[in-house]
Amino acid sequence: MTDTLPPCPECAGAYTYEMGALLICPECGHEWSPASAEAAGSAAESGVVRDAVGNVLADGDTVTVIKTLKVKGSPSGIKAGTKVRNIRLIDAVDGHDIDCKVEGFGAMQLKSSVVKKA
Repeated sequence: MTDTLPPCPECAGAYTYEMGALLICPECGHEWSPASAEAAGSAAESGVVRDAVGNVLADGDTVTVIKTLKVKGSPSGIKAGTKVRNIRLIDAVDGHDIDCKVEGFGAMQLKSSVVKKA
């Protein structure tokens, strides 16, 4: 065998094998196509940030918070449905890849997994 198979995208298991057009992980049972793995890898390498629904985010976008977030030092937190305008995308720090100002709270960082593009 001249080429090596990629590790499982779910559990990072190294024992993947090919069955027809799919790659299969015997450790977790995950099945995926090699084409989707390459596309996901190139998207992750190019720095594309996606919201919770899968829309591509860009600097200056307006997003809506999809779930209530607790904020340290605040009794109420950020409620679901709060609009955040003019976001900036940053390199992820503990999963927080959006830098923004939330009205009533000030400057903070959010995770792209808790917002959707408005």
